[in-house]
Amino acid sequence: MRVLGIETSCDETSAAVLSGGGRGDAVTLESLVILSQDVHRVFGGVVPEIASRAHLTAIVPVVERALADAGITREALGGVAVTNGPGLVGALLVGVSFAKALAYVLGIPVIGVHHMEGHLFATALEDRDAVPPFTALLVSGGHTLLLDVEAWGCYRILGRTRDDAAGEAFDKVAKLLDLPYPGGPHVERLAREAGSDSANVLRFARPMLRRDQRSGDPDYYDFSFSGLKTAVLNVVKSSRDTTTLPASTRPPSAGTRPLPEIARAFQDAVVETLVEKTARAVEEFGRDRVVLGGGVAGNRALVEAMESRLLPIGARVFAPSARLASDNAAMIARAGLFRLERGERSGLDLNAFASLPLPGLGG
Repeated sequence: MRVLGIETSCDETSAAVLSGGGRGDAVTLESLVILSQDVHRVFGGVVPEIASRAHLTAIVPVVERALADAGITREALGGVAVTNGPGLVGALLVGVSFAKALAYVLGIPVIGVHHMEGHLFATALEDRDAVPPFTALLVSGGHTLLLDVEAWGCYRILGRTRDDAAGEAFDKVAKLLDLPYPGGPHVERLAREAGSDSANVLRFARPMLRRDQRSGDPDYYDFSFSGLKTAVLNVVKSSRDTTTLPASTRPPSAGTRPLPEIARAFQDAVVETLVEKTARAVEEFGRDRVVLGGGVAGNRALVEAMESRLLPIGARVFAPSARLASDNAAMIARAGLFRLERGERSGLDLNAFASLPLPGLGG
């Protein structure tokens, strides 16, 4: 079956064509087009109304480009998969409405896809070993989820963020450090400039990570990053008057910190928290594979820390490329292909939802 995937959950308009069998691993990604909305950088974050209007303008040419890159016409499609939640409702409605109309005109099935289930499939498009059973860590601007994946379509949520998502925390800290949006790559770049051999290295507490926690505790797998963001804010406020000066003229003070050191300390706290929570899941469920997904999965410090921590205990780490870590239609097509192969279909009453339960929970 050949499936057109459509993704418009936030600020990327994306379309992809994928063919193969959803139940197996023999799939071929024939095309992938991702159009990012750079206009949001002006505002330091995504403006929902602007995102929706941009999707309206872009959806037709993006889909046409994906079909052209695949060398096919619309009539060659066997199904349409579209993100219908979670995400920005206005943005999602653009993709859902287009997908339903196209499927109706062509007389082919349409399937709504959960955005986070798409991220679970993304890495398998590049590495055929990234298949269940595995422990999954999905980290993006809107979500932080730790799951045990027994099989495709069979998921158990172990932990989730109680406030800010990991990617959201990166964006907010980037804004505190006067870095551009989206902030994750810029914080990572700034953190690399910090030295690690200082006798007085800045260290933030690892949120919701304590040695006395045990499996079954309410916070054993959960995350929380809002307090860490506040801790960064307090340090930035105490350093604001001196960090903009050249290093040679900066007045010495125990209460001030250079910005790279703040970025490094923040990133270290987030990374160690994510890694240790994931390691707990690996050990409890005996998994030998860990799959990362979402935009933050493109952070090299996170991937390297995961490998350093998990390889010695026998778990291989799979991380997607930057292109598939971002919001993209290839992962939606892959998850949709799996669902369509199981005989699932969505009706023309398919709607968009800001929040949506992950399908397949509890088996």
